[in-house]
Amino acid sequence: MKYFRKMSGEKCYLSPISLDDVELYTQWVNDMEIGQFVLFSTTIYDIEKEKEALKKLMEESISFAIIEKNTNKAIGNCSLFGTSEVHRHGQFGIFIGDKSYWSQGIGTEATRLILDYGFNVLNLNNISLEVYAFNKRAIRCYEKVGFKLAGRRRNYLFMAGKYHDVLIYDILAEEFESPYVNKLFERSSNEDTEAKKISWI
Repeated sequence: MKYFRKMSGEKCYLSPISLDDVELYTQWVNDMEIGQFVLFSTTIYDIEKEKEALKKLMEESISFAIIEKNTNKAIGNCSLFGTSEVHRHGQFGIFIGDKSYWSQGIGTEATRLILDYGFNVLNLNNISLEVYAFNKRAIRCYEKVGFKLAGRRRNYLFMAGKYHDVLIYDILAEEFESPYVNKLFERSSNEDTEAKKISWI
């Protein structure tokens, strides 16, 4: 099996990216409907170019494949990049490449899982993102998770004959409730406590 459960939710789990999926990723990044939200549309990718892009992503960021839980099917990826151990911040990015899984809550769950990893494993304090103002689906997801609008780059992107704003969002560790990591440690701690009680009986 090529996927490994690093962070697990109800609908999906996060796994290290597998280069075996390079053909699938190549299909996604050449899809103009997907590319308009992440600017893949400005570049033409063949399999070799996408393989190099995936390798670079894996080397220069903390990236996971998003795996649909029932089918063990890769449907996208998410990343933390530009992380600083000194200043405890990083940037977030995500895309769901399989359009049949859009608007089903999987992107929201994957976002919560990687934020949990960033805040409660990497001990970051601030995680930010940039999103195109026309990407309403993504904005709803980010706001649902708890991201707050922090700024706006006006007329920053020119696409389809129009200028578009880019919105800057961020979220702090104190504003985020862990869906996985803290519960995992609490469960382990409770098991240790019960084991100690038994040992004293």
